[in-house]
Amino acid sequence: MFNIAIYKERRNELKKAVGNGLILFLGNEEVGMNYKDNTYYFRQDSSFLYFFGLDKPGLAAIINVDEDVEILIGNEPTIDDIVWMGTQPSLTDIAAQTGINKVAESASLKTLIKKSLSSGQTIHYLPPYRSDAVIKLSDILEIPNAAVQERASITFIKAVIAQRAYKSDLEVTEIDKAVNISNEMHLAAIRHSKENVSEKYVAGIVEGLALSAGGNIAYPVIYTVNGQTLHNHPTSNTLKKGQLVLCDCGAETAMRYAGDLTRTFPVGQKFNALQKEVYEIVLKAEQAAANSLKPGIRFLDIHKLACEHLVDGLKQLGLMKGDVKDAVNAGAHTLFFQCGLGHMLGLDVHDMEDLGEQYVGYSEGMVKSKEFGLKSLRLGRELEAGFVLTVEPGLYFIPELMDMWQAQGKLKDFINYEKLDAFRDFGGARVEENFLITENGYQLLGEPLIKSVSDIESVVRM
Repeated sequence: MFNIAIYKERRNELKKAVGNGLILFLGNEEVGMNYKDNTYYFRQDSSFLYFFGLDKPGLAAIINVDEDVEILIGNEPTIDDIVWMGTQPSLTDIAAQTGINKVAESASLKTLIKKSLSSGQTIHYLPPYRSDAVIKLSDILEIPNAAVQERASITFIKAVIAQRAYKSDLEVTEIDKAVNISNEMHLAAIRHSKENVSEKYVAGIVEGLALSAGGNIAYPVIYTVNGQTLHNHPTSNTLKKGQLVLCDCGAETAMRYAGDLTRTFPVGQKFNALQKEVYEIVLKAEQAAANSLKPGIRFLDIHKLACEHLVDGLKQLGLMKGDVKDAVNAGAHTLFFQCGLGHMLGLDVHDMEDLGEQYVGYSEGMVKSKEFGLKSLRLGRELEAGFVLTVEPGLYFIPELMDMWQAQGKLKDFINYEKLDAFRDFGGARVEENFLITENGYQLLGEPLIKSVSDIESVVRM
């Protein structure tokens, strides 16, 4: 946890922003994996962590803005809890850690909410992303399950985003730590990616490093020779010399702040000529996008800039033709780059995604596109100092997509379809780094991780 004063100040700012009513926080519960007591790895709700810092299951909290009262809700440890899990702090002791002096048992939560509803108070809650939370809110608020999402408080959502979007120096230090652990994970992945080794073997080493650093992985490891699939997790595939591996993995610190990096590298001593050309197109786009980061520029425009660099490189390869800007405006590049350039990063690897991309990644007056490619751009808004984000251009050669577009003759003024066959088995390439937006530009987070062809090949040979 940070200092207790930080959580109290965050809650005070939240109360001012919401203005009135009762704010309800549901912390996450432990969930059985294949039977009740064999649980999935516990991960606390990120907004609960942000405002309370309590990384324990079974907690909730209410902030009565009108009466300026804060209550932590949970259960006192039973003797069975102590027998199986060791000495446990009391609910009062847990509340004191975050500066709250009033507690209530979990069984009383519905009664407390009912009292507020009967007095005409507005109940503010965030949209739930777990089915157990939907059921709990449905019961507490006495509304149908189907109505729970639509009645989430927009005022509360916007107030949380207004605070969490701007990272404090302490938060940046945590993210920096997560990125440095992620660096070590990637170096290990490159070193262990040898012929006749399985994808799962390398992914296991990578995940172990995150655990041994005191936290966990920030998201399931993406490690694959099928890099054309954007989120392809490791399988039993055995690495073969000459294949291209895409590794997208990041660590989560003990305080739950995330790193998120991607590197692409060959199995064997060197990139082949085509792999090198494709990789360097992606790298050039990544560097151009990073160099453009600064307050006041829309990330949407940086995304388009990166796309232009990708198209320019694809023209050199003979895959695309025509005017670069016209090709990007027409969406022709999305045959090869189907996603967005990046996203916010913090307590979530896609920070605050559960609160809605329209609110997190787009400012008032901006409407998130529904077009293929742009619909997957999670961040489009004007950048501001304090934002932490990723930059991750890529090129992905998906046979099914290429076949579909070719059959339709789609955007044939920009695409040389007769050249595609040479790339059917290529896979994909991505380079990703994490940045803090500063008052005058940007700061790369973590120590620089190798990304040039020569540096990667030097480690591959080790």
